[in-house]
Amino acid sequence: MNTKQSILTATIVSLLVSGPIQAGWKAQSQGGSDAQIQVVEQLSDAEEANLLFMREEEKLARDVYRTLSKQWSQPVFYNISTSEQRHMDSLAVLLNRYALLDPVIDDSVGVFVNPELAALYTALTTEGAESLIAALIVGAKIEEIDILDLQRAIAESTHPDLIQVYENLMRGSRNHLRAFVRQIEGLGVAYESQMMEQSDVDMILDSPMERGRNSLKGRRGR
Repeated sequence: MNTKQSILTATIVSLLVSGPIQAGWKAQSQGGSDAQIQVVEQLSDAEEANLLFMREEEKLARDVYRTLSKQWSQPVFYNISTSEQRHMDSLAVLLNRYALLDPVIDDSVGVFVNPELAALYTALTTEGAESLIAALIVGAKIEEIDILDLQRAIAESTHPDLIQVYENLMRGSRNHLRAFVRQIEGLGVAYESQMMEQSDVDMILDSPMERGRNSLKGRRGR
C-alpha cells in the first residue's frame, strides 16, 4: 500500500472510532443506556501491506489451481482451489475488520491489481500447461512461495488476530505442499525444493498432515 492510501485508511479508521484508538471493548452511552462497541487498534504500514498482498496472493493460488484443474483431470487442483477460496475469505474478514479497501475488485480468474501477481499468474499457468508433472510442480512452487510470504507476514505482525489467521493459512499451505509432492512422487519424480531451503521442505514432507485423522501421514509414512 502506498503512503497516500495508508494515510487515507488511517484517517477513515480514526473517524469511525472517534477518539483514541485502542484494542478491546469500550462502553458508549446511547440514550441513557450503555452500549458496547469494539474499537480496533490501527495496523502498522507493514501489517496493512502484508494483509493486502496476502489477499491477492491467495487469489493467485486459487486462480492458478482453477485453471490447471480445467486442463488436467487431477482432483488435487480442484480440491486445493476450494481451500484457497476459504483462505481468501478469512483474509476478507480481516480487511473488513480493519476497514481496508479490498484489492480484489474483480474476482475473475487471472485478474489482479498487483502487476507482479498478474505476471506470475501468466507464467505459472503457462508452465503448468506443459504437462501434468509440470502442473503439479507449479502447485508445489506456489505453496513454497505462500509459506515464505506468510512467515514474513507473521514476523512483521503484532496483532494476534492477524497472526492466528496467517498461522492457519500456513498450516494449510504445508498440507497443500505435502499433497502436491505426494502426487509428484507418485509419478516417479523426486521432488526438489524450488523456493525454500531443501531442509525446511524435507521437514514439512516428513511430518504428518496437520488435519484429519491419524491415517493421514507425511511423505515417508510418519
